[in-house]
Amino acid sequence: MELRQLRYFVAIVDHGSLSRAARVLHIVQPALTQQIQQLEEELGTSLLHRSAQGMQATDAGKIFYEHALAILKQVADAKSAVNQTTDKPSGTVALGIPQSASGALAFPLLSAVRAAFPDIVFQLTEELTGNLTEQLASGRLNLAVLFDDGQLGKFTTKPLVEEEMMFITRADSQFACKRKSITLAKALQVPLILPSIQHGVRPRIEQVVRDQGLRIEHVIDITSIAILKSAILADMGATILPMSPLLPEIERGEMRATPISDVNLSRTVVLCSSKNIPLTNAAMAVEKLVLDLSRDLSLGGKWLGTTSLV
Repeated sequence: MELRQLRYFVAIVDHGSLSRAARVLHIVQPALTQQIQQLEEELGTSLLHRSAQGMQATDAGKIFYEHALAILKQVADAKSAVNQTTDKPSGTVALGIPQSASGALAFPLLSAVRAAFPDIVFQLTEELTGNLTEQLASGRLNLAVLFDDGQLGKFTTKPLVEEEMMFITRADSQFACKRKSITLAKALQVPLILPSIQHGVRPRIEQVVRDQGLRIEHVIDITSIAILKSAILADMGATILPMSPLLPEIERGEMRATPISDVNLSRTVVLCSSKNIPLTNAAMAVEKLVLDLSRDLSLGGKWLGTTSLV
């Protein structure tokens, strides 16, 4: 198996066509086809099939595609690490962030990296927490913002903030609390609109509810934060979340956030990297920037509901 075969295969999947991939790779199509056939013979399985939509990965091909991306990224990182200097880091840095934290951190981070490190190609991806964990473990990501649920032992972790979760409704909701705070038991009597279990925030909520000897009786599972917002604004129920993903609506007065008074319902936001794959100078520079930025956002009151841990 050769690296060029991995590049060829990834290009075909990305472009959905042998002819387009051949043009991008600057090789003739028969040579490309031959290399893929050799790769499939070595692996003992078909990686691609032709459909009405073009060339697509088989089930085995989809698995191999993820591994190929991770391998190619690690090779690129290794080359970059050899050539770059600490005073002017360069290369590609891929960082993943969960949907429920991107509202507070994503745009400030993009702006900060661009200003501080113009030679770094910064790739910021927003994903479900479970997807981020897999991509970080495989090497497709250099860094990931995750939530410490006690299951991050395979990663190097650096705490960023402790983020309080609130009971959040539409401002004029029938479910809104009339007092300045609400108990967890009272909050659970309302139909709850919560992120699905793949989100890092959901297991934390479930754990606290169990620890209090309570149950979530009425819940609407929604994967998308955008759809969750729409459901709250339609007054289908309330949610229990940090303020950051709903901050624009809260600041505009469209939603109301009420503290939960009788339990410590919060999540620890951490920056993670692989214990097995060393960080490049560029990735280390971005890592330090994330730590500094999260501290400044928290202490400056721009990441509401958080306590800095940096």
